[in-house]
Amino acid sequence: MNVVLWICQGVLAVVFAGSGAVKATRSKERLIESGQTGVAPLPLPAIRLVAVAELLAAVGLVLPWLLDVARVLTPLAAVGLAIVMVGAAVIHGSRREPRAVVVNAVLLALCVVVAAGRFAVA
Repeated sequence: MNVVLWICQGVLAVVFAGSGAVKATRSKERLIESGQTGVAPLPLPAIRLVAVAELLAAVGLVLPWLLDVARVLTPLAAVGLAIVMVGAAVIHGSRREPRAVVVNAVLLALCVVVAAGRFAVA
């Protein structure tokens, strides 16, 4: 189970580090052009806030468990990202973007697996 959790953590960390970096550095228009259409209804400060949350959570998914310091931060990061994915799914659903909702649901499921698995042994 530990290997499965590490794989899930790694996938989530890569996805959210990439997404957060892009949201932190690109304009809203460029984000929409590149396919991140979920940011369309959000003001730029909210997009930047989500970017920071994604970047911090990406670090929180890996480092606490890797360094064996404050390990409870890993499942908390997963819970935080799960909340972000619920919000993203709602936005994409309201925009009638079913593929994006499916991606959000898959990422949400991975977050739940990590949170449940790591809370069990934190």
